[in-house]
Amino acid sequence: MRNTTPNTPSDLFVIGGGINGCGIARDAAGRGLSVTLAEMGDLASATSSASTKLFHGGLRYLEYLEVRLVHEALVEREVLLRAMPHISWPMRFVLPYHKDMRFESETPVSKMLGLAMPWMKGRRPAWLIRMGLFMYDHLGGRKILPGTATLSLKGTKEGAPLQARFERAYEYSDCWVEDSRLVVLNARDAEARGATIMTRTKVTHAQRDGALWRIETEDAETSAKATHYAKMLINAGGPWVGDVIHDKIDLPSREGVRLVRGSHIVTRRLYDHDKCYFFQGSDGRIIFAIPYERDFTLIGTTDAEHENPDRRPVCTPEEQAYLINFANQYFAKAISAEDVVWTYSGVRPLYDDGASSATAATRDYTLKVDATGGAPVLNVFGGKITTYRRLAESALEKIGAHITLKSGPWTAGVAMPGGDFPVDGFDALVQSLNRKYPFLGAVWARRLVRAYGTEAEALLGDATCAADLGRGFGATLTEAEVIWLMRQEFARTAEDVVWRRTKLGLRLSEEEISALDGWMASRRERADAAE
Repeated sequence: MRNTTPNTPSDLFVIGGGINGCGIARDAAGRGLSVTLAEMGDLASATSSASTKLFHGGLRYLEYLEVRLVHEALVEREVLLRAMPHISWPMRFVLPYHKDMRFESETPVSKMLGLAMPWMKGRRPAWLIRMGLFMYDHLGGRKILPGTATLSLKGTKEGAPLQARFERAYEYSDCWVEDSRLVVLNARDAEARGATIMTRTKVTHAQRDGALWRIETEDAETSAKATHYAKMLINAGGPWVGDVIHDKIDLPSREGVRLVRGSHIVTRRLYDHDKCYFFQGSDGRIIFAIPYERDFTLIGTTDAEHENPDRRPVCTPEEQAYLINFANQYFAKAISAEDVVWTYSGVRPLYDDGASSATAATRDYTLKVDATGGAPVLNVFGGKITTYRRLAESALEKIGAHITLKSGPWTAGVAMPGGDFPVDGFDALVQSLNRKYPFLGAVWARRLVRAYGTEAEALLGDATCAADLGRGFGATLTEAEVIWLMRQEFARTAEDVVWRRTKLGLRLSEEEISALDGWMASRRERADAAE
């Protein structure tokens, strides 16, 4: 860890190691700025590891007339696909249609349709869905992803899991992303470009000290305190952005954040193809059912108010029942709570735009600079995974008004660590890895390429058999991989490894996870003693 002094201030001090904080740190470091980032927990330990795992334009946001947001997100899908084809990939979404589909009653489009066509009584007509999908196909200048098609659900693989009353569907494109790995790769690239990344380091207080910010931090593991100085403060605290404004930096601000909890359930695999479902409910809301980690199905999400960022979000029994009942309106074979193998929940820190409901609150981002009284601070509200890179570019535009940037935007088209291969080159990379390391087999090789891309070979080194990779912790997780994650990817605990760097927690027993945690703790102690 590097401690700054008044003589060596950072250009930027970033609070928050989620996708926005790490994205800004990477962009800024690549433009020659000195950057220090502090995250009070693990990277992506809050909102950024609890998304629905989609790079998507946000089809439903068209009903709220958020055309700019949808356009930007659609453009970004393909920019990001090219930069990280290991952790993101195209998916086809099946939207079954039936005549009783309804709008969420408070959307602008719903209100307009209610005035123009009151006899529809809130129902979504097929022509309007098709028009929305036409816009979705063309707003972003799509080049890689295929466009919308109309499907018959009778006697097809797409229709097989669904109730017989669904006879046709629309199929369109969006993309998957490994959200927490995206955060880690941004942090790694920021560090490689000169940034200092400090995890498990809490900012306890910050105040203006002349033309600088003085920031006090405390190490969560050792309680060691440190003082840092920076020319500009970046508040990317996610759910804690308001807490930072009011409690850490004592900044008078009228800007507010609206905390919205999104919960998900994971079941055993519910169908035999690799497409996703977009389900529309009678209440106007939507959920997704998505193939997940080869043997599972991910279903989500909810939208519920969440008052306190310090209260750990969990999928409540009511939310779980809601998602199960929603899915059962579509699937021919009903699911129950017994089918759920895991749940997770995250808090979206949305900009408080005064919307009447959590569902209606804007998903767009808002950036506010306060330079009154000395050194400037940039507060980051809202945002979504898909537009994080553009948010970072917008943040750098505002930063550039206060600190001289050595270069302009650069991140579009620049590969993330491990992502330096063609969008359509994943299968070839798996085959190449399997040829070089035949002991892996197809499933293990595929998992490693999905996580590490072209860096999988660096992780495996000169291994000629599984034993060369050291101790096995279960589910193909080896000592060599854990050491890589600790050295290269900031992992400190078993939770970091099995729920954020990977999702092997779905396959490991509690005893295996506990053994991994003990091994990692012992290795950390030896490393600390050697320093």
